[in-house]
Amino acid sequence: MKIKNSEKIIQNGQTPLLKQIRKEIMEVLEYSLSSVDPYESVKSRFDTQQVEIDGESIDCTDFSDIYLVGFGKASVGMAQAVCDSLKVKEGVVVTNDPDNMVKCGNVDTIVGSHPIPDENSVKGADLILNLVKKCGNDDLLLVLISGGGSALLCKPRIDLKDLQVTTDYLLKSGANINEINTIRKHLSLVKGGQLIKNVKSRVVSLIISDIIGDPIQFIASGPTYPDSTTFNDAKKILDKYNLWVKIPKSVEDIIASGVNGSIPETPKNDDLIFNKVHNVIVANNKIACDSAVQKAEELGYKTVFLTLHLEGEARDIGFYLIDKALNSTSINEKTMFISSGETTVTIKGTGKGGRNQEMVLSSVKHISDKKIVFTSFATDGIDGDSDAAGAIADSFTLKRAKKYDIDPDQHLDNNDSYNFFKKIGDLLITGSTGTNVMDIQLLVKLTQNYKPKSI
Repeated sequence: MKIKNSEKIIQNGQTPLLKQIRKEIMEVLEYSLSSVDPYESVKSRFDTQQVEIDGESIDCTDFSDIYLVGFGKASVGMAQAVCDSLKVKEGVVVTNDPDNMVKCGNVDTIVGSHPIPDENSVKGADLILNLVKKCGNDDLLLVLISGGGSALLCKPRIDLKDLQVTTDYLLKSGANINEINTIRKHLSLVKGGQLIKNVKSRVVSLIISDIIGDPIQFIASGPTYPDSTTFNDAKKILDKYNLWVKIPKSVEDIIASGVNGSIPETPKNDDLIFNKVHNVIVANNKIACDSAVQKAEELGYKTVFLTLHLEGEARDIGFYLIDKALNSTSINEKTMFISSGETTVTIKGTGKGGRNQEMVLSSVKHISDKKIVFTSFATDGIDGDSDAAGAIADSFTLKRAKKYDIDPDQHLDNNDSYNFFKKIGDLLITGSTGTNVMDIQLLVKLTQNYKPKSI
């Protein structure tokens, strides 16, 4: 079980019916997570010594040596699948999970920091760059990319401390991930296609997507993919969020130098180096949501799939999803609405939480006394600055909060969703799940006359 406190979540249902609904939601989440398991997502691409890529079979025995590099929250599981399938001469993996290492004697595992990079993130990038240089014309380089890779693969053009400050500003600004990664690419020597700009070997990148629409150039800041963004785009984003006057001088200097042409742009689509590179998505939120639909229907729900592209301010999206459910014309007694994406939180308070917890908190008053159960869940198990993956709420949540003398509006104003749900015991706790395909929302709506056949 990925959700460690699922039994507590179930027992917090205030009626037998709510206990049943909560139990079924936990089952759907578990099944959805298993469908994007990083090990299985990569292992399924291999048939003995063949790697299947978009209908093409690449025979790995055609190469002199196979090298492996990986970075991101799912990199360990992905790398283990490669090691269990092929003979890897040498590899380096950078993860954020100190309890999960690649079990392969030729592969080093480095533990870096996320979402703010640290010295180990830089060390890992240096080791990876050194390994890439070893790859010859007759070799194969496998690159395993997943969400979190932007922080974990870090070779900055500026001092690390200045990058950490800038990253913190960006994460709190309300900028979306594509905007944040545009800045990251132009402060880096490895992102935006730069990791493989001097590579001699053939390159296959297997990617688990954590960004809406699977734009490869933004996933982990696209280290093996041509970059369409420019230094001028980076400056516009910093201006948009009023950060140009806050960022360290070194950042300003780099961006300004890039704008005036003193620093070369990141590699673009016409760069011949990309003729040697295959970039393939092996898992994403569509796979996770399709599995959620399948499991929900097995449990007797009518499913309504809303979108894979959910974005915007988390608290506004929470209200939007509740409104969609309340105004649905579905005549089924038992309906599950499913959506996915990645919202943002503009931090104004001093509390603790994340976008999933804030989204659910924003719904608490709207679903009071209605037959609705709502959860939002980070598939990587880490929501914001907390140790929770998300939260769950139902028609009794507001009443339970009043018993603890806590007000959802006050906690929402202070961006303190974590402590609200911690007090009533409705945080979803998984720890690191080893994968990352953005967030999933499940919303169950029952008709007023719904009566389960059995509890």
